[in-house]
Amino acid sequence: MSSYQESKSYPPCSYQSPDINYGSPLSGSCVTEDMNDFRCKLRELENVMLGPDSDPLDTCNNNIQNSIKILPELESWRLIMEAIPTRDLKQLLIACAKAMSDDDLLTAQWLMSECRQMVSVSGEPIQRLGAYILEGLVARLSSSGSSIYKALRCKEPASFELLSYMHILYEVCPYFKFGYMSANGAIAEAMKDQKRVHIIDFGISQGSQWVTLIQAFARRPGGPPHIRITGIDDSTSAYARGGGLDIVGQRLAKLAESFKVSFEFHAAAMCGSEVQLEDLGIQSGEALAVNFAFILHHMPDESVSTENHRDRILRLVRSLNPNVVTLVEQESNTNTAPFFPRFLETFDYYEAMFESIDVTLPREHKDRINVEQHCLARDVVNIIACEGAERVERQELLGKWKSRFRMAGFKPCPLSSLVNATIKSLLENYSDRYKLEERDGALYLGWMNRHLVASCAWK
Repeated sequence: MSSYQESKSYPPCSYQSPDINYGSPLSGSCVTEDMNDFRCKLRELENVMLGPDSDPLDTCNNNIQNSIKILPELESWRLIMEAIPTRDLKQLLIACAKAMSDDDLLTAQWLMSECRQMVSVSGEPIQRLGAYILEGLVARLSSSGSSIYKALRCKEPASFELLSYMHILYEVCPYFKFGYMSANGAIAEAMKDQKRVHIIDFGISQGSQWVTLIQAFARRPGGPPHIRITGIDDSTSAYARGGGLDIVGQRLAKLAESFKVSFEFHAAAMCGSEVQLEDLGIQSGEALAVNFAFILHHMPDESVSTENHRDRILRLVRSLNPNVVTLVEQESNTNTAPFFPRFLETFDYYEAMFESIDVTLPREHKDRINVEQHCLARDVVNIIACEGAERVERQELLGKWKSRFRMAGFKPCPLSSLVNATIKSLLENYSDRYKLEERDGALYLGWMNRHLVASCAWK
């Protein structure tokens, strides 16, 4: 889903994927072009682990019993295969991740070869997600202390193409609209009597969230306030825009002018975790709103850095005494979880995501593969393959976010009942399998029984 953000940037990740054959073309994927090279590298790994006289891994298909005699750990793989006679792809991928978690690398490699025959980026939702999960597993394996695999950086599409893919995802799935609408409703409610409004957006990306809010302010009884937006966005995220934050400012200024709304834009071209007080352009006499939409999970916390920017930024914002702070995040627990439980959580989360896309975006849609690959697959691979500072996708459940906000000195702010009703109306345009739940002052949007996005407000 960013990603769930309209544009995302990743630090160079050493966890790159060797060749994977998905059963159908995967344009621009993180794969090597030479299958023989990959097999050669597997033989090198086998020689390191088993000695130069062992049978090549490629011959294991015809020599399972010999392999088991050489390496008893393969017996566990045989038992796994006997326990899954239906060749269930999800269970095979889970078994592969478990083998990797247990450092049973040969079993993991064997299971990868089985999964490779079953995944397809143009198949059922589980096959499509399986392709990217498999890529993440192979990428993780290729980085496990060995330099014998090729490293290949993911190819980015042209900026205008990426922007187009993100727009398609925005239209076919309600997750972005849900998040933006709930946050904008909380801001509009908090600012209903204010004459000068300053909005600090910690992940402004294309600036799409503010289009509807500017329009809403223009219709406000008594006239619109003066609006100033501070947009924070690291320079590498400018790729999808095809330029810097000035593009966002000009677009929003033109919109505001057309609605006769007094408007200013302040660009802060930096990563959100780098922000200091002097970067925010605080002025007296302004009512302040701070927006964290699908962005806080990118900020490293105490488990990654002693600086703990995740909590530092919240304390900084609290010191500004804002009228309202909005939080929209994926409802997933991938921050500090060890690899295997993190893998299970990621699988469960994105399985619901891919199933929801399948209902709205036909499989034969010419851009569907690109939408999933460039807007979602990078997140999946990052969560599964990367560790430490290189793993930038670090979601937390809303309960944990609430603890962080309370520790920073915030108090919950109820969401607008009018906005909640509007969101329910919005969902009527989508599948009835989307579920909206209001609980403990927060809104949750999910697919069937799985919460996917949570939204709340603070002051």
